[in-house]
Amino acid sequence: MNTILIVDDEKNILKMLSQGLSIKGYKTLTAASGEKALQICTSQDVDLVLLDIMMENGIDGVETLIKLLEQQSDLNVVMMSAQQDIEIALKTLELGAKRYVTKPVSMDKILSNIEPFLELSRLAKENEILKSQITDEDEMVGESPAISKLRAEIRQVAASNLGVLISGENGTGKQLVANAIHRYSKRSDKPFIPLNCAALPEELVESELFGHERGAFTGADSMRQGRFELADGGTLFLDEIGDMTLKAQAKVLRVLEYGEVERLGSQQIRNVDVRIIAATNKDLQEEITREQFRTDLYYRLKIVPIEVPPLRQRLEDIPLLVKYFAERLQKNMAFAPKTFASEAYAVFQSYNWPGNIRELKNIVERLLIMVNREIILPIDVVEILPVEKDQTQILDAAAAYQPNMPLSKMVDSAEAECILAALNENDWNIRKTAEVLEVERSNLYKKMNKYEITRPEAS
Repeated sequence: MNTILIVDDEKNILKMLSQGLSIKGYKTLTAASGEKALQICTSQDVDLVLLDIMMENGIDGVETLIKLLEQQSDLNVVMMSAQQDIEIALKTLELGAKRYVTKPVSMDKILSNIEPFLELSRLAKENEILKSQITDEDEMVGESPAISKLRAEIRQVAASNLGVLISGENGTGKQLVANAIHRYSKRSDKPFIPLNCAALPEELVESELFGHERGAFTGADSMRQGRFELADGGTLFLDEIGDMTLKAQAKVLRVLEYGEVERLGSQQIRNVDVRIIAATNKDLQEEITREQFRTDLYYRLKIVPIEVPPLRQRLEDIPLLVKYFAERLQKNMAFAPKTFASEAYAVFQSYNWPGNIRELKNIVERLLIMVNREIILPIDVVEILPVEKDQTQILDAAAAYQPNMPLSKMVDSAEAECILAALNENDWNIRKTAEVLEVERSNLYKKMNKYEITRPEAS
């Protein structure tokens, strides 16, 4: 909810504007003097200030404007005055005011002058939240060839201004890839605006994309800027674009071709400079065959295609991902930190992960909450993860847990028993044993040397 500070020395004006804006869904604060306004803006978050110029109590509106902008240079301030003085109006605009309106002021006049700037304030807050959630540590976690290739593609495409089509299964991190492209691009200081096309009802997609004027349709009580306008100069991320309606697709194509948008209920054309990054978990060529996706839009979006690999194609990254999620999740937990026994990773790696990274994160979080000991063992993972293969050996290894034994010795003992059992089961065939344990043969040899495992002499 946006917060509006109304500054006027007339009580009737304060009451009328405060009640009217509250009815429209805004939070309002009032001040009868410039000094009080400065005090409020210092102690509270304010999205916009409605400031009267001629005030008899203390400093006037012009001086208040100067001091407000000294405190917060990007603050939205709309000036009000009963006098139609062009010189004063120009002066306040030069000082940094956004608009100048003359009294008497109707609610419609106030709304039409403040709504564009409240949209900008909302956008700024959203971007601050996104920036706080996305750090350098949020780059793709892992060292597998698949993730290394993805990192290289992101760096390469970020330097250009070309459209990108990201494809991949649900939960693979397509928005994370889009964020990274924007972060490394020349537009990184401009907005990154996401829109999930699948999460919106069909009748709201166009309004979200292109905006609307007040009264454009039932329920449009105020003007709203669309995502294209909000992303001007930056990046618009259209997630699950395969679920977008054909009508909306045609309008998106027009924006890509001409850089023009038109709000619903308006005939005014607005120019925008937006980089489009789209993502989908669908086969868009199949959607084209079914006449559910436009061919021309497909080729405009797919200038640079990027495929995000599913987790099952990068199982070697799972230990790093589990540790990463565990460390981040435990920052907000009140109980003692927990660790995963090395053998527990083998259980994670034996699963197909249809839900990909998102599913892995959820499982890690569940284990951290449900396991009531400091070390999470393979048996704990098996109990909640629907693994597809026999986990007898892993469970046997988990049974080797001894409360008074150091973790390193306990893990080494369990791992040695697992390797020895697998070798015996596969008649000491190194290649087959490595395949069963899903490790490289060279790695298996190293572990056999470490634990002094040798083939028994034939009798």
